[in-house]
Amino acid sequence: MTEGGAAMAEWGDGTRCVHAGSAEPVAGQPFLAGPVLAAPFHLGADDFYGRAGNPTWRALESAIGALDGGLCTVFPSGMAAITTLLRTLLSPGDVLVVPSDGYYLVRTFLTGMDVRVREVPTVGPWTTEVVAGARLVLLETPSNPGLDVCDIRAIAELAHAAGALVAVDNTTATPLGQRPLELGADVSVASDTKAVAGHSDVLFGHISVTDEALWTELQRQRTVSGAIPGPFETWMAHRGLGTLDVRLARQAENAAALVEKLRGHEGVSNVRWPGSPDDPSYAIASRQMRRFGGVFTFELASAELVTRFVEASRLVSAATSFGGLHSTADRRAHWGDPVPEGLIRFSAGLEDSHDLVHDVTAALDRALELPVQ
Repeated sequence: MTEGGAAMAEWGDGTRCVHAGSAEPVAGQPFLAGPVLAAPFHLGADDFYGRAGNPTWRALESAIGALDGGLCTVFPSGMAAITTLLRTLLSPGDVLVVPSDGYYLVRTFLTGMDVRVREVPTVGPWTTEVVAGARLVLLETPSNPGLDVCDIRAIAELAHAAGALVAVDNTTATPLGQRPLELGADVSVASDTKAVAGHSDVLFGHISVTDEALWTELQRQRTVSGAIPGPFETWMAHRGLGTLDVRLARQAENAAALVEKLRGHEGVSNVRWPGSPDDPSYAIASRQMRRFGGVFTFELASAELVTRFVEASRLVSAATSFGGLHSTADRRAHWGDPVPEGLIRFSAGLEDSHDLVHDVTAALDRALELPVQ
């Protein structure tokens, strides 16, 4: 079965993840065609040189585009995707609105661009003055690492009225958790290193758009700049995409169990997860997000306590990135984020919930020198 037409629109998330981007079945051929590793191709067809096109890219672009509801272009990393987007859309002197609490490397990249940057917290305030004269409004919702949420549809209407385009960094939510293009955004961009590829073994990113002319220009910019993904890495990301639905379900289950336990734990404060009815982001998140993932945050009193917590755990590793099979804890102040020293961005993995909750609470008790239950 292919991803075509009415059938694709009727399929559920799991079916779309498994079958989107698949070719018609051929006897004796694999379910997912292997990576095409060629650099030059015999001339006379669409593909002629590996920097300009590759059928392995197109298969995954078809799959992710179907999930996002747009036209997809893949890149070798999330940063390659978002910086290509910024270079494509912005000219010297343009006004760019960015989240002041979003991924810090995006703001670092902007210091080398001749554009006027307005920084706004994810939660706003979002007013006509904020978007006035802007060429592009870049949102990140849920934000990384604070997990604040903004109303994509409302901001898109505000920005479009001012003549601005709207792009949403959808990394934390994933194409299954949130569909920015359906909410009025012009662009959805993400690091697929995280949940989409999902196995902590490949760097990847993508941009999906609704406008064909912009999609064509992004494809051209990828060719000209050489910001191309390797065919094998593309194939690995496509392989990982097939289990995104089931992985997100387990990760969200584990996050919900941990958040419930941590909210009442001595020594733990400021637990944030948009999927919790007690979270300040829940009201907006529950309206625009289709499902919640496994990323949440909480705070301990110091960096030393974070170190002791991770060292005491048998299942949680200290690692950056998120969305993988393994549960990880990342102290974001270590990387320069303007957050408290003891803030942990926790990525719930695929471990059994009972085992993970027991391990995390026991590790916290040891770190805090409390009686272990």
